[in-house]
Amino acid sequence: QECSKKQKNDDTQSTSVDALSSSDGFEEKNEFHTLANAKILLSDCLACDNCMTSEEGARVFQQNQKELFRILNLNKKCDTSKHKVLAVSICPQSLPYFAAKFNLSVNDAAKRLCGFLKSLGVHYVFDTTIAADFSILESQREFVQRYQRRNQEEHALPMFASACPGWIRYAERVLTNLVTSHICTAKSPQQIMGSLVKGYFARQQNLSPDKIFHVIVAPCYDKKLEALREDFYTALYNSQEVDCVLTSGEIAQIMEQKNVSLKDVTEVAVDSLFDETKEGDVVRHDGKRSDGYLEHIFKHAAKELFGMDVKEITYKALKNKDFQEVTLEKDGETVLRFAAAYGFRNIQNMVLKLKKGKFLYHFVEVLACPGGCLNGKGQAQTEDGKPDKALLNQMEEVYAAIPVRLPETNMHVQKMYQDWLEGMDSKKVQETLHTKYSAVSQTASNLDIKW
Repeated sequence: QECSKKQKNDDTQSTSVDALSSSDGFEEKNEFHTLANAKILLSDCLACDNCMTSEEGARVFQQNQKELFRILNLNKKCDTSKHKVLAVSICPQSLPYFAAKFNLSVNDAAKRLCGFLKSLGVHYVFDTTIAADFSILESQREFVQRYQRRNQEEHALPMFASACPGWIRYAERVLTNLVTSHICTAKSPQQIMGSLVKGYFARQQNLSPDKIFHVIVAPCYDKKLEALREDFYTALYNSQEVDCVLTSGEIAQIMEQKNVSLKDVTEVAVDSLFDETKEGDVVRHDGKRSDGYLEHIFKHAAKELFGMDVKEITYKALKNKDFQEVTLEKDGETVLRFAAAYGFRNIQNMVLKLKKGKFLYHFVEVLACPGGCLNGKGQAQTEDGKPDKALLNQMEEVYAAIPVRLPETNMHVQKMYQDWLEGMDSKKVQETLHTKYSAVSQTASNLDIKW
């Protein structure tokens, strides 16, 4: 179908779909039967439901709380051969939501959320920050390589970030190879976490990947679509890297249904992928409202390409606060020009400039949601579907206060490069941490859309 983003949409318009119909085959009465069907507001995402096939739609709608509870109930039955190891990985941008919503510190929120999930029957709860470490490090290396090849390869620059699935889907379905060839090939943190859990962790635990049911807790609905990509499926084990994505709001709905406040839950330390150790305090990456690709890649490129140590980055707002620019000057010349483009209107303007050959940027951090990942529609909306600005402001304050850790300083990451991935330049790194993006079909012939 035609992409509905070609037409003007009322920002308040939203089409909700029942996640599972009453004929979905899951009608067994159990302790979770009172849970309401999840509502998926796909028109609130950049990846609206107009470009979804019926098969994709059915599989997306299965990614809801009932699917989690189906596995939980399966594990309560006597037939252990059908039991699954339940692992839940939590995105860093989801934790500020729980901290702000329940008036907790981010560390308390992480531990109480872990305690709540384990009280349901989840076996392991992980933090996805380590996956973002890998994604950022691979993106840094790829940018430097692209920059060095810029005079030999037409599509080497600009490079676009690849962590936002709404942006990726729009690029593949609508923008064609004009854009997809410029997208960084590093997997998103979500999918690298899938590789870590179904690959590294499964091997450590002597488990077949299909024996693990891996759930991601994320800020937005588009992550459900990302989990279904064919390139994130292992045919040998008939297993996706990520089996189910639940938004922060869907987890909060489970709490409401069970009449539980996160404040009353016992704290349990978050698990580590390594041995029996536990995670320490929550850390984040540089960046105001994202995983910080722009800042990390900018500083790395400044050092690697120009021998300059950049300590602080100064953003210059252009047309609006969601389109900002960062530049590096050397000997009076601008040698690096980066941008952050958040929200569909800024993405559209960026693509128009690229099409017209007036694109000045070497790298752009692209995110579908205005305000970045913290403003994902799976956690930053009121019950009537409007943006919860007060909650978002609280989340931004909580996120900004989390200590920053550089990916290069994570000793676990460095060790895994050598022991698990067989070196930083290995074939296994390409197979495990990278993917390919390409045009699926050209559904929009005119990109000159007025907003």
